Amino acid sequence: MPPQVLLVDDSDFMRNLLREILEENFEIVGEAENGVEAVELYREHDPDLVMMDIVMPIRDGIEATSEITGGDPDANVIMCTSVGQEEKMKNAVKAGADGYITKPFQKPNVLEAIDDVVA
Repeated sequence: MPPQVLLVDDSDFMRNLLREILEENFEIVGEAENGVEAVELYREHDPDLVMMDIVMPIRDGIEATSEITGGDPDANVIMCTSVGQEEKMKNAVKAGADGYITKPFQKPNVLEAIDDVVA
């Protein structure tokens, strides 16, 4: 069975891009537009991996990651970050993120980051 992934990004475009990169090797179990939805869908599906955007409305990716890893210390979360968000990345790691990818996404980088975390 392929690993199950939850995609979290407030941009449809970014979620579509990630889905195209991942759907060949992973099962996409849900998509969320903000951190509140992300936590709800995580609890519902218990995916193997979360691809989490940092900057989102309502609740950002750092808060959502903190809540997910607080409830499930074994959660695998990869942050999706833009160039220049190093400070936020440090906070994300403190919140329990396992790795990160930088936009714009390139398929090899995404798959490499996932291999590092899920392997």
